[in-house]
Amino acid sequence: MAEERERPLHELLSRDMVDIYVGSETTHWILHEKLLCHRSKFFRNIFYSKESKNKAFGLPDEDDEPFRMFVGWLYSGAVKPPTEEKDLGLLFDLYLMGEKWEIRRLIIDVLDAVRRFYHDTNTFPGLRRVQYVYANTEQDSPMRQLLVSSIARMLTLGEGIPAHWDKALRKNAQLAVDIIMCVQKWHLDGEQVPDARDESVVPIVEETEKAKEVKEEPQEESGNSNGISSVNGEDHETTNGVNGEEH
Repeated sequence: MAEERERPLHELLSRDMVDIYVGSETTHWILHEKLLCHRSKFFRNIFYSKESKNKAFGLPDEDDEPFRMFVGWLYSGAVKPPTEEKDLGLLFDLYLMGEKWEIRRLIIDVLDAVRRFYHDTNTFPGLRRVQYVYANTEQDSPMRQLLVSSIARMLTLGEGIPAHWDKALRKNAQLAVDIIMCVQKWHLDGEQVPDARDESVVPIVEETEKAKEVKEEPQEESGNSNGISSVNGEDHETTNGVNGEEH
């Protein structure tokens, strides 16, 4: 996707306006045509095509709040940083608008806001967030790559696989393959990766026997398992070295 040449806002606020109707309630937005079309190839094709003389367009499948965020970004050129995990929901919807409407700068801005949140909070993407992105993007989506890379690190450095991730990876082969491909891109030093061909097979047998013994032991009942505690009504992973939410 080619990046548009950046221009000052005042040059894009022309007299020509377009009417955008959003959602099932057809919320009416009046936006500067030149600004909207400069930012988005999708809208350029709609309003600048030779066949179209219409100055109105409907987006019945979009929700009001994410579109409100889009308008804020359109005129300010900035994405409001999330302060809580729950803020990410609208950001992911805003990101999807960037992909659908071919807005490279918006894609980068949202990606960076999401990346910064996980970095600054020392957490990892929750399973539902990853599933939502996978359900609404193509395989080469940059957001997929960001989330998968984060999850690959979480699972590689963590102690075991949390139960909900184990279940998800067994059901979603594409996600599992993407994680493996991500790890391959790290080009790890072979000397730092164990090689089963060089070592005794006894530890493998012992590990299997130990796992069977654990399965056979009676399990104590508790409110949560796998190092997951309840925070504000949401499950939150608290395993050592792995901080991530299951939202």
